[in-house]
Amino acid sequence: MSADVGTSYHSPWTSSPSCSPGVTGLGALLITNLLTAVIDSQNQLMGANLYPPDTTNMLDSYDFIVVGSGSAGSVVANRLTEVSDWNVLLLEAGGDPPISTEFPQLLFTVQKSDADWQYETEPQESGCLGMKRNKCLWPRGKLLGGTSNLNAMIYTRGNRRDFNDWAAAGNDGWRYEDVLPYFKKSQNFKPHERNTPGSENYSDDNHGKGGYLPVEPFRYRSPIMEGLVEAVKESGYTFGDRNGPVQSGFTIQHGTVGGGTRANTAKAFLAPIKDRKNFHVAKYAHVTKLLIDSETKAVTGVEFIKNGKLYIVHSSKEVILSGGTINSAQLLMLSGIGPRYHLKEMGINVIQDLKVGENLQDHMMALAPTFKFNLSNPVPVDNLKNLDDTYQFLIHRRGPLSSVDVLHLLGFISTKYAHLDVAGSTPEDTKDLDYPDIQYQFIRFAFQDKNATKIFSDSVGFTEDYYRAMFDTPNSESEILIPLTVLQRPKSRGVIKLRSKDPKDPPVIDPRYLSDPRDVQTLIEGIKQVVHIARAKALSRFEVEMSEVKVPGCEAETFGSDEYWSCAVRRVATTIYHPVGTCKMGPRSDPDAVVDSRLRVHGIKGLRVIDGSVMPTIVSGNTQASIIMIGERGADFIKDDWLS
Repeated sequence: MSADVGTSYHSPWTSSPSCSPGVTGLGALLITNLLTAVIDSQNQLMGANLYPPDTTNMLDSYDFIVVGSGSAGSVVANRLTEVSDWNVLLLEAGGDPPISTEFPQLLFTVQKSDADWQYETEPQESGCLGMKRNKCLWPRGKLLGGTSNLNAMIYTRGNRRDFNDWAAAGNDGWRYEDVLPYFKKSQNFKPHERNTPGSENYSDDNHGKGGYLPVEPFRYRSPIMEGLVEAVKESGYTFGDRNGPVQSGFTIQHGTVGGGTRANTAKAFLAPIKDRKNFHVAKYAHVTKLLIDSETKAVTGVEFIKNGKLYIVHSSKEVILSGGTINSAQLLMLSGIGPRYHLKEMGINVIQDLKVGENLQDHMMALAPTFKFNLSNPVPVDNLKNLDDTYQFLIHRRGPLSSVDVLHLLGFISTKYAHLDVAGSTPEDTKDLDYPDIQYQFIRFAFQDKNATKIFSDSVGFTEDYYRAMFDTPNSESEILIPLTVLQRPKSRGVIKLRSKDPKDPPVIDPRYLSDPRDVQTLIEGIKQVVHIARAKALSRFEVEMSEVKVPGCEAETFGSDEYWSCAVRRVATTIYHPVGTCKMGPRSDPDAVVDSRLRVHGIKGLRVIDGSVMPTIVSGNTQASIIMIGERGADFIKDDWLS
């Protein structure tokens, strides 16, 4: 079936359907049918006992203990339990995903809930200046499947140069040709219909079938998608498979969705193996410390808190940390593995002096400018439309709730600075390098949809002044479209440190956003190019117009000038939720490395880190697919080391 190309105008960012009291007639019928659908559909969506049970007969010792069930941890647990002689314990600080995570459109509903760690950065000096207290919010999943329950499900792998650069830095086995089989291993790929732009460029050479992870087209496209596609083509860009041989250009991207619903990694990798006899899961188990023999430097197990009680469980082979860029670094430091100076100032006994927590990198997205546009006679969102959309999703797994609206239109372009990331290249080489330094995505809000714009603005953390300027004022006049101009290869580097010795205290997160002025320059060029796309004739029928309401704090600058965009970027750019790098992979000769190329912690026995924190440099695209690949690669390293 081809994607549903809808003509509805409701917002893609509503938190949940709602209705007013006293609805009669068609409204009452829809509500009655909706309630019936909810009852029938809930078990179909989640399944009876879909996820592994919370174990009640925990062993004293396991062969392997995996800490964290996110995008990598779920994969590692699955692959290790394929060896029937190995007992594996998976420890997860949260519980099962709520049913709202099944709806692709409701991607913001888990944020600021108990299933979110609710991290935030330290006040920033060069970025996040439009956020409350100058802090960017860092939502991270605290549930089975981790942040794969919170993200936008976009499946991008990055650029082949990313992985080749990892290998060139001394990480054997991480060239693109080495990791491609592991990307494919996870996939159960479903191609686009032939009428999708660029669909002819997809090849089985680049995608896998039969894996645990469904990678499928979203089942709905925003009514403005067709116009944006034509504008992109008019601007000289091509469409194709941006997970294929050439990354430069645009694509209507696949997602980690299956049958119209989100495929978080616990659903994909843990649900099918929940009955394996050698597999135990402990939920709501917050790991607080690694047990390490200070003389042999061998990890022997972990401590964790569950229901207010402290537990100890031992490992006979290895402990694998898959807590992510924040939590893996925090746990290592709490356990005495980290920078000597920092552990000493925290009063923690130093077991291994490593640069844990440093090398922090993240993709920033600049939410600018805001474009106003009009579809045919747009009307404000109404509750009956939301109810109908919910009914369509519950019965057919189609309609707006099965998609992320226009967010899966992706572009990868090179600014005039892209060649600087390739040694020996010149500006004239930029086109042939195929190493884009900017990624585009787009978000849309329906006419006068105050509920949706407020939900999104609050999820980012904007102050009221910025909400009014960027969302409320232009949205009161028309529908709005905001490009996300994403910095692919940030030069700024941050750090994560402990706040105290108490594992319940959130760590100090300081990404030092935009501290390197080159990041600002690249984002400005990206904004200028997307403005050019928005001026294409193909969008004239939508009456696209750039809102010239100035970003607060930038009133003194001429709107649209480089000086204006420089000012705006520091205020409206924020995380796109891709932090990596705090447990850097590298050879022992690299003074900044924490793990080796087989993901073993330097100087420590029986301990690996397998998650996005090991990336030496961030990949050029959404990070989830690469983190799943790291899970596959790491699991094979373990099998090779223990079975050979």
